[in-house]
Amino acid sequence: MNYDLSWMLDSALEVPEARHAILVSADGLLMARSKDVGKDHADTVAAAMSGMQSLSRTVADFCGEPPSDRPTWRQTLVEFEHGWVFLISAGEGAYLAVSASPEVDMADITFRMQQLVGQLGKALTSPPREIADTKA
Repeated sequence: MNYDLSWMLDSALEVPEARHAILVSADGLLMARSKDVGKDHADTVAAAMSGMQSLSRTVADFCGEPPSDRPTWRQTLVEFEHGWVFLISAGEGAYLAVSASPEVDMADITFRMQQLVGQLGKALTSPPREIADTKA
């Protein structure tokens, strides 16, 4: 299965001040990238996002009860002087990362990302359409 999902990622960038988006597999491989992200840079960021997600899950107990009541990871948010990186689950074994400027409406970008995850889930689980062979 090799879908080009890049066009779907560009919809996350319709939020004012959103910059880039990538779709990452759980093992850190780039699955898709928005049009303004170079392939090499996106590969590097994909590996880093996988690591960030893993680290986030590891510290879940820090904000919750004992391990028997381990909180579920929902989102990782990293703030930099020049912007934000949002990382959320995009279904089984995939993560969506979006970068944005410091002025982004955080509720708006998070909502758009959740919408996109719903669309991506359908695209990732639907088999590709096959063209029927009309020659008999």
